[in-house]
Amino acid sequence: MSWFQRLSGKLWRSVVVKLWATIILLVIVVLLIVGMFLLQYVDRFVEGTSSNSHDVKVLFVLTGVIGFLLSTFFAFFLSKKIQQPLLQLKDAADSISQGDYSTRVNIRSSDEIGELANTFNHMTGQLDKLIHDLNHEKNHLASILRSMGDSVMTFDADGKVILTNPSGHLLQTQWADLEPNWQPNKEGADAAAHLGVPVPLRELYERVMEEGLDATEKIHVLSSVWSVVMAPLKSKDIVRGAVAVIRNVTEEHKLEKLRRDFVANISHEIRTPLSMLQGYSEALLDDIVVSEEDRRDLVQVIHDESLRMGRLVNDFLDIARMEAGHVEMNLQEADLRIVVKRVHRKFQVYAKEREVTLQAIIPEQPLVIKEADEDRLEQVLTNLLDNALRHTPSGKSIMLSGQQEIVNGEQFVQLKVRDEGQGIPSEDVPYIFERFYKADKARKRGTSTGTGLGLAIVKNLVDLHKGQIVVESAPGMGTAFTLLLPVEPDHTLS
Repeated sequence: MSWFQRLSGKLWRSVVVKLWATIILLVIVVLLIVGMFLLQYVDRFVEGTSSNSHDVKVLFVLTGVIGFLLSTFFAFFLSKKIQQPLLQLKDAADSISQGDYSTRVNIRSSDEIGELANTFNHMTGQLDKLIHDLNHEKNHLASILRSMGDSVMTFDADGKVILTNPSGHLLQTQWADLEPNWQPNKEGADAAAHLGVPVPLRELYERVMEEGLDATEKIHVLSSVWSVVMAPLKSKDIVRGAVAVIRNVTEEHKLEKLRRDFVANISHEIRTPLSMLQGYSEALLDDIVVSEEDRRDLVQVIHDESLRMGRLVNDFLDIARMEAGHVEMNLQEADLRIVVKRVHRKFQVYAKEREVTLQAIIPEQPLVIKEADEDRLEQVLTNLLDNALRHTPSGKSIMLSGQQEIVNGEQFVQLKVRDEGQGIPSEDVPYIFERFYKADKARKRGTSTGTGLGLAIVKNLVDLHKGQIVVESAPGMGTAFTLLLPVEPDHTLS
């Protein structure tokens, strides 16, 4: 009985069956009413025998049966004409619900069903166009997100990540390990709130969700600096989430700090000699100095400070050209013994005046480098020896040496400048090659006239020769600078 019930239920839910049953029921009712009304007058109007009356009644019944059958046929035909386009509309609607928006209904009629089909086709076309435009915008947005160098993260109201680009997904993975080592977690219900938001962004996210306004902030994560722009996602004035655009500005931050430090340092370095030049020149102009000896002393100070400013400007221009990559290198085969001898001879007189012993130890065999700029390497040794002489007290010694070295199976030339000066504190050693960095913060300008750029120039020139420079120093034990320069230009230190 269950199949019969399902079949009868399905038939009864059909519009065609309902229409057909309605028409048949109306025909039956009409025939019954007409028959019951006319049969009682048959005997009265029919003359003759009773058989004639019976024949008339039978004929009337047959006519009713034939009329009923013809009505049923036409009712079935009419219902089929209505059922077919309705079934087409139903199949088309099912196809659209499954994602086939190109489905159309092929109904050619001018009645209400035809108008319904035309409206349905127009609606389907508009829906197809709308879905196509939405997919195009979605693909366009996805392409933009994939091509962005910045990281993009979108959060819902519960703090769950609902959309990221590849850069954002990578950053989210990296920041996921920061949770245990970040700031102490909040207590109570807030401890479990917004756990989907990376912990560096959580405070900013909560502020944006609470205020409903855009927010910009720079956050420090480990050794990196990130610029975060976060905006709320609103729907009918209700904040539904937030989108964050994150950019790594570590290099910009370092460059900005370097610029500020450079301006401060160059201003400090220039201000002192300018003040001395101005003060002593005013003293000479106002005839404050009476004796000729004092006048010569002031002129000598003015001369020394002008030379110092000249060295500062030249050093600054040199290092600026090096860092900009505008240094012209005259590379050719060179024997570094000649460079060492020339530098040693140049500083010998100056060392005797300071009562410092200057030694040069070089081997008999040549120290040949296939590609070297002799003038630049002489500048390197000049800066190192000048630095050593300024920090080595009288009675001590400085040693300049050179020799062949084999490192990882490759040939190198090693040059070393070792002094017996005051040394460099261990905490300052990693920074001595930075511009304007001075390990002895308290030394007097009268005993040390360095510009703070000499070692930075040395480091850049050694890098241009694809070499390496290291420093060994300890307070009171002196300082040793060691240079390793490759003999062949394609040999470098890893």
